[in-house]
Amino acid sequence: MKEILMKYLAKYTTLTEAEQQAIINDLIIEGFKKGTYLIKQGDSPTKKCFFVLKGCVRQYYLDDDGKEVTSNFYTEEQAILLFNYEEPDQSSNYSLTCQEDCALVVADVESELKMYKQYTELESMTRSMMENYLAQAQNEYAKFIRSSPEARYKMIVQNRPDLLKRVPQHQLASYLGMTPESLSRIKKRIQ
Repeated sequence: MKEILMKYLAKYTTLTEAEQQAIINDLIIEGFKKGTYLIKQGDSPTKKCFFVLKGCVRQYYLDDDGKEVTSNFYTEEQAILLFNYEEPDQSSNYSLTCQEDCALVVADVESELKMYKQYTELESMTRSMMENYLAQAQNEYAKFIRSSPEARYKMIVQNRPDLLKRVPQHQLASYLGMTPESLSRIKKRIQ
């Protein structure tokens, strides 16, 4: 797993190999079994954040009727950012669960700040990564809102085809804002 991090740091920074190795040695990589919750809806805020090295993590929430609504899937080389840790009275609005066995970099705010002070380029890389993620999320959301269900499915086929094999159809349908039956009809029509 550390090789993946080395490639990532080499790709996005000009840190020396020794600096990259020092950063990697300070990071905590944990394995999580399929079905493990990283956080549950209603839990107290966490100061942890995650970076997916291997596996798939699903973000979902229970709506007012108790129905699960999938809002995101995080796969390799994607960060899972948790923003409500500074609001101790606020509980988590969603759950994060491992869809597959996962290997994740697990960090907390304090350790990140310490590393940023020591390696300023790491902070720049993280900020750039977060800016890119936010821009991508905003663009995807804007496309999602104005797209038909069939167009949403086609976007998944084009941009994230791995999800078609990695997640159950009912979760993919929820993510796309449709019923599993509608998704089946769309898939048949396209094929």
